[in-house]
Amino acid sequence: MTEMVYGAVPAQGGEPILPKWWRTLDKWSMSCVLILFGIGLLLGLAASPPLAARNGFDPFHYVERQAIFGGAALVAMLLTSMMSPTLVRRLAVLGFLCSFVALALLPVFGTDFGKGAVRWYSLGFASVQPSEFLKPGFVVVAAWLFAASQEINGPPGRLWSFALCMSIVAMLVMQPDFGQACLVLFGWGVMYFVAGAPMLLLVGMAGVVVLGGMVAYSNSEHFARRIDGFLNPDVDPTTQLGYATNAIREGGLFGVGVGEGQVKWSLPDAHTDFIIAVAAEEYGLILVMIIILLYASIVVRSLLRLMRERDPFIRLAGTGLACMFGVQAMINMGVAVRLLPAKGMTLPFVSYGGSSLIAGGIALGMLLAFTRTRPQGEFGDILRGRG
Repeated sequence: MTEMVYGAVPAQGGEPILPKWWRTLDKWSMSCVLILFGIGLLLGLAASPPLAARNGFDPFHYVERQAIFGGAALVAMLLTSMMSPTLVRRLAVLGFLCSFVALALLPVFGTDFGKGAVRWYSLGFASVQPSEFLKPGFVVVAAWLFAASQEINGPPGRLWSFALCMSIVAMLVMQPDFGQACLVLFGWGVMYFVAGAPMLLLVGMAGVVVLGGMVAYSNSEHFARRIDGFLNPDVDPTTQLGYATNAIREGGLFGVGVGEGQVKWSLPDAHTDFIIAVAAEEYGLILVMIIILLYASIVVRSLLRLMRERDPFIRLAGTGLACMFGVQAMINMGVAVRLLPAKGMTLPFVSYGGSSLIAGGIALGMLLAFTRTRPQGEFGDILRGRG
């Protein structure tokens, strides 16, 4: 459809795949991802030995596993980034269907590992969290439906995508996993906004979300406990938030020194949900600002490249992936500094977690594939009548 309207630009014939991939890739974003992974290994060396000792493993057991999972994530990211948008879409649809079925079957075959929320499948040697793999697949499928609805005599893609979104949110709330549910709803809302949603409708949806939060607060002890803890002006120093807040305060500007931090001995999730507290305590505000800058660079560069994209599917899918990636990082760090209620969400490419790392690699690979330079004019040329 895009070629019919704007005309196709002849591509360079016979160019090998790897040189073409390297020439069109956003190298700065990929470099930021690699640096984040390196920082994750560095912080894993600091945060995971106490947990390994408590569980009877070798001191660097979790670091070794993170390196293995991270290596698999980087391979998945590189391979996915080499694909065409059409191939990415096809594989994303297949992955979404498998993840959706796995998420629906969690109440029957899943486990909670004693954490009170059935979110994982236990494989013995590892565990799998279907919601992590569902997110990138859902973004691509929803973007495809949005783009299809804009075509003449197209399907009601917006309605279908909303129905899928609500189905996923309902299953996540039942686990309960309110953090992932909010993230999925946010990703859908961003794509709907970019696709041209009426502002009044978005305001109404925000009101529905607030109403849903009030209902959840009244009917879910788990949700109410976290909201009460967030609203309480006094932080219990023996809770995870108390330990994390104190660690960030103790770290100051330059940190207490490598290996000198104490929060890792108190926090059971120091290597996952509260990894930023370990970074702030041992390396100080300097490292935290570097981490924030890396996430911001990936998101901003991706959005700037997508602004020049003419294909509505690529533009919507890339925007959804970039914003969801950035917001997940913001939520994780916001919880650690008590700007947001506790949500149990990992820091992408930095926190320990096989499902999070590999799914994040796939999502960033999709984003890199969508933001690759393609033979087309500037989007602004259309507005100026030169497209």
